[in-house]
Amino acid sequence: MKGNNMDGFIKTLPKVELHLHIEGTLEPELMFALAKRNSIDLPYETVAQVQAAYDFDDLQSFLDLYYQGAQVLLHEQDFYDLTWAYLKRCKADHVIHTEIFFDPQTHTARGVPFDAVINGITRALEDGQEQLNISSHTIMCFLRHLSEEDAIETLQQALPYKDKIIGVGLDSSEQGHPPEKFKRVFEQAKELGFLTVAHAGEEGPASNIWDGLDMLHISRVDHGVRCIEDESLVQHLVKKQIPLTVCPLSNVKLKVFDHMRDHNIVELLRKGLCVTVNSDDPAYFGGYMVDNFLAVAHALNPSKRELAKFTENAIEASFLTLEEKTAYKEMLQHYIDKQLKPIL
Repeated sequence: MKGNNMDGFIKTLPKVELHLHIEGTLEPELMFALAKRNSIDLPYETVAQVQAAYDFDDLQSFLDLYYQGAQVLLHEQDFYDLTWAYLKRCKADHVIHTEIFFDPQTHTARGVPFDAVINGITRALEDGQEQLNISSHTIMCFLRHLSEEDAIETLQQALPYKDKIIGVGLDSSEQGHPPEKFKRVFEQAKELGFLTVAHAGEEGPASNIWDGLDMLHISRVDHGVRCIEDESLVQHLVKKQIPLTVCPLSNVKLKVFDHMRDHNIVELLRKGLCVTVNSDDPAYFGGYMVDNFLAVAHALNPSKRELAKFTENAIEASFLTLEEKTAYKEMLQHYIDKQLKPIL
């Protein structure tokens, strides 16, 4: 009974997602449908075969499949359909605000125009605001396995669409591609008025988090779970309330932790870090926001107030305005008061 009560609380808890790769929401059914629509040959004959391919156990295998899946995304409508499908999942999961990553280099390298990517995504996000009441921001990520020169060129390509992109990020393979490799492009981005985030401390060491903060001047850390290896870093993150956008199911799928029961997300929360729950690449990693919250709750036994704290942290860590944050915090508090009112 207690478990069902907790599950119900989680399913309707207002949520905010800050670490989501839109290309990573490409479900097998949509991949197959877009491949057919765009006359793309896939090495699979059925949706079931695509689903079977999604069973991988290391980062490189995931990235290989991720980039292969992206091949079916060619036209503005493809990016609209991809984003709209994700937003419908957000609505089902009671996600009230999302800040999504997109990887333009994955597409422009294949000859897909930058405007097809950004226009398809933002058109869906605008419809999501109007039809689903989900607010959103868009963050453009640089692929760290490519050169900084390529990233700088991508930054220049983004300038005509600056009103549609709130920030820049850094994703793909962390190992062998330290933050310092992208120091110049992040300086340029900040000068142009973009906010900055970066993946650090997932497969890479805690020192990458320090370097992301010191060299790239990021305002929040994507992943960051290996901060626990450096107590001075933990204290710094607590003192400055620098957010960590943690992705529990992703971390377990990629063996950052062997089992969910080994994950440190609740430990970090209890230490006072501004830690949040996110789904990363949910089509590939086994779940969207509700799935991640449920996995954490079942394995690590947080209280309902601690689960709600993940949302409160995410609201505070978001790129929403102060007025918007206040409104969302009031919505969350109303939910908590209703759910946790004492029984007289």
